[in-house]
Amino acid sequence: METFKRYLLIQAMMFVFGIVGPIFLIMFFASPRDPELRWAYWAGLFITAADILIALALTAGSGDKKKTPSSSD
Repeated sequence: METFKRYLLIQAMMFVFGIVGPIFLIMFFASPRDPELRWAYWAGLFITAADILIALALTAGSGDKKKTPSSSD
């Protein structure tokens, strides 16, 4: 459960830093169909996907490392 909490914290931080992705998606779906707004869909999709993948990578990299016992007995 600790890993999930850490992931949610990092994901929230990534959405704050990369808020432009969801804004592009909202802009695309809220506006009337215009072929010139296709860039907003793809840019928003890629930015949002990158945010999620970066958050997953940071969560995996910040996990609790098991300390190996030292042989200095």
